[in-house]
Amino acid sequence: MEPREERLRTPRAAGLAGTVFALLLAAAIVLVRIAIPAGDAETATVAPDQRWQVRAALEILPFAGIFFLWFMGALRARVGDAENRFIATVFMGSGLVYVATMFAAGAAAGSVLSQPSGFGRHFAYTLMTTYALRMAAVFVFTTSTIGHRLRVLPRSLAVFGYLAGLVLLVAGSSLPWSELVFPFWALVVSLHILRAGPHAPASG
Repeated sequence: MEPREERLRTPRAAGLAGTVFALLLAAAIVLVRIAIPAGDAETATVAPDQRWQVRAALEILPFAGIFFLWFMGALRARVGDAENRFIATVFMGSGLVYVATMFAAGAAAGSVLSQPSGFGRHFAYTLMTTYALRMAAVFVFTTSTIGHRLRVLPRSLAVFGYLAGLVLLVAGSSLPWSELVFPFWALVVSLHILRAGPHAPASG
């Protein structure tokens, strides 16, 4: 049996970490979108007086990644050994690849600010919209599946997760501001975990 203290602490850790991650990532996305408000972000240029916004977003990004890893670890600890190994492997893999891709995109974007180049801008944009958002979609799908099967998440929240994952998977690169879907989903899940606490699994 898991110690009572650990059972009480894990949901709170997951909820707090997920909330901080969601707020930090959303702030970074908003800062970048304000600096590049319209058009094709792949080819857009950042005005000199707005570069501070992109730099601020790039400073926030590593902390968002750290809290995401904490969020992911706390979620895994919450479901414990009851999770399906196949789905659990996809859950872990997609989360780790998402963080790695997000960090790589941030590093590429930082290099573009100091030495603007078409290739660097294209590389950063492709990493974030083509790869990171797709990995985020897989993470949302697997988390929703695990949470629903183990009755950690209510059915309505699982359905919301599948819809959010579908948007990230299909329309992520073509729909402006769609990047906010992932932090919004994480915030909703985190607030549910904080509200539910260590109580019995959700019933529907």
